[in-house]
Formats: sequence, structure tokens, C-alpha cells
Amino acid sequence: MSSALVIDGHPDARSLTAELARRYAAAHGDARILALRDLDFDPSLRFGYRQRMELEPDLIDAKRALAEAATVVVFTPLWWGSVPALLKGFFDRALLPQQEYRYSKLGMPEGLLPARNGRLFLLADTPWFLTPFTGLPAQTHVARGTLRFCGIRSVRTTRMLGVKDASPERITSWLDRAITLGRRDGIRDRGRGAGPQAMAAEAASSSVVATS
Repeated sequence: MSSALVIDGHPDARSLTAELARRYAAAHGDARILALRDLDFDPSLRFGYRQRMELEPDLIDAKRALAEAATVVVFTPLWWGSVPALLKGFFDRALLPQQEYRYSKLGMPEGLLPARNGRLFLLADTPWFLTPFTGLPAQTHVARGTLRFCGIRSVRTTRMLGVKDASPERITSWLDRAITLGRRDGIRDRGRGAGPQAMAAEAASSSVVATS
């Protein structure tokens, strides 16, 4: 059992997204990487919610990891305003009513995942200065509509924008950022405490867009 579950939602293991996930997990020290491209499962929810599909062994294992993690971290690119089909299919198949969430008698959603800390690393070719016009719907989708919906109360987003035209120095700074956050989360998840200065730095970093 690892204290952090790192979900790599990119189909390509050679991508920057995948490398960031590896750097974060290594720095954390007690994290498991769930590279969705390596799982054997049907990403299509073929019957909607009318009929349950039998869960493949890899999905059963993934759901068990979700149920045990104290921190859940998602790494994904932004494609066509959303996430890759692989990641969306994983959410559709793995996050199920009465298991990862349910509705109260008043119709309010109740998240059932035990993790209280979450992160989203969102990569996009879109330059930061265009986001007021294009928005970042994938951030809302994953952070609020998925992780928080399933019970993860605190979800911080790190946005890495303008990837296509990023300089080698910029990419290196992003990799270093993943290492820094992974190390900090590892300290917290192992119960040693990050200290007031680290917590203050974390709060400040959550509002950074292009240089996070």
C-alpha cells in the first residue's frame, strides 16, 4: 500500500506528462504510478449506467489503490478542451455509484474516496495569455467534477501552459517543480509535517498559472 496514487493519463510513455509523473512519484518516496496506457480495460462505458460492466482485473486493482491512497494525483494533457479518451474512460469505468460516490436522500452527491489531498498537473499547448478566452475546462472537469465529487476535499492544480513552444529551461523548471511538490507531499503523507514555511509556499504556488 502506497500513501499516494499517481495517475498518468497520457497514452504515450515518452511524453512530458509521463516524465513529470515519474519525477513526482520518485521524489514523493511512497507513491505508486498508475500508467493508464499499461492497463488492460475497455474505456467505453458501453451501457451507460443502465447495466454494470464486469470489471477487468486491472480496474479492480486500480479501484483498490484508490480506496487506500491518502493522496491522489492526476497528470494529464489538455486535448480539445478536455482530457485524453484514455483518462476519461478510466474515470467512467472506475468511479462508480455506491462505490466511489453516492447521492443522499436529498439528491446531494457524497464522495466515498478516503483521500483528502489531491493534485492535478495539467499540461497544454495553449499559452497562458489565451486562457481568459479559451478557459481550462479540463481543470474544472478533473479537479471539481471528478476528484472533489468523489470526496477528495483539497485539490490543488499546477498548470503548465505553452508546452509546444516551451524552452528547454522552462521544461527543466517544470520537472523541478514536480520534484519539489512530490517531495513536499511525501513529507506530509508520511506524517512528519511540512512545517509552516513549506505550507505557506504551497499556498502561494496554487495561484500560479504559467510558471507553476
